[in-house]
Order: sequence, then C-alpha cells, then structure tokens
Amino acid sequence: MGGADTKGNEIKRLSRDLVQKGAIIDYYQDTMQIPNGNVVKWDLIDHKGAAAIVAVREDGKLIMVRQYRNALERDTIEIPAGGLNGRDEPTKQAALRELAEETGYIAEDAEFLLSIYTTVAFCNEKIDIYLARGLKERGKQHLDEDEYVNVEAFDIEELKKMIYEGRLQDSKTICGILTYVTKYL
Repeated sequence: MGGADTKGNEIKRLSRDLVQKGAIIDYYQDTMQIPNGNVVKWDLIDHKGAAAIVAVREDGKLIMVRQYRNALERDTIEIPAGGLNGRDEPTKQAALRELAEETGYIAEDAEFLLSIYTTVAFCNEKIDIYLARGLKERGKQHLDEDEYVNVEAFDIEELKKMIYEGRLQDSKTICGILTYVTKYL
C-alpha cells in the first residue's frame, strides 16, 4: 500500500511486521520507502475502533464516568466509551451498550456527532461519538471485570471550565462536549 505525501510524491510500504499482539491493540513495524528514496521504519498501533457517547439528562447535566487510567497513573473524567466488540460492530450500538454498561442509563437512540482519530502519527484508533438524550435510569452498572467506574453528572458550564483549566484532558471527551455545545447550545 502506498500513499502520496503533501507534495504528491509516492510513499511505499515495503513490509509490515507484527511486533506484539495485545489485548486491545496490535503493534506493527512498517518498513517504508519515502519520496527521497530512503527506507525508514515507522511504528503502527492497530486498534479495532471504539465508540463514545455524550449523554444528556433531562436537567441538562451530562453523565460522565470517573475511572483510573493506567497510562496516566490517575483518575480521569470522561464521556462513556469503549472498544468495539469487533471491527464490524456498528458504532452506534457500541456507544449505547457502553452507556448502559458503564452508567446504568439507557437511551432508545443516539445521534451521530463526529468521528475522531486519537493519535494519527502512529495509531489508527477511530472513535465515533454520539449524542443521547431522553435517558432512562436502568439501575446498576454492568462493568467488565477489569473496570471500576464512578458515575457523575456535571452541568455544561462546569465541564467547559474544566476543559479550559486543563483539568479535563481526554480528547474524545473534549471533542464530544465541545461539538455538542457548538451544535446544540
């Protein structure tokens, strides 16, 4: 597979080698020929994709989840989200599933907001983000065995303040909240 760089020159993949297969990602090393003729190694993290959801209660507060993130070694506040159960799983279905599992809230339907690629320099993870309103509290969470999630609700002004103060840093969450604000408020 090849592609053009920004000047229209050809970039060619010479090989792709699996370095490590992981539980949620696979790590590859690509051997690439760039337009000047040099052969270089590029890392690729392959991810099956994910879905997230901006969940708005009747009172206008957004349902958020607080959970420990090992990569950051701290808790984060995020919109509900999770990986697809396979590359072919519809992302709307996954977003609604994650909402129910992580928060105990259900929604009959969700509206597409946007898609993001989380780290384009070395990872192909794509997250489709949806909006859910008309929530119903179903009851308890149904978490995976490796999840510990606290459910919290915030008003939009509080979340915007947290974003601009750098206290809320998760990219899918920031994109989802600010898209919701721009499109609907």
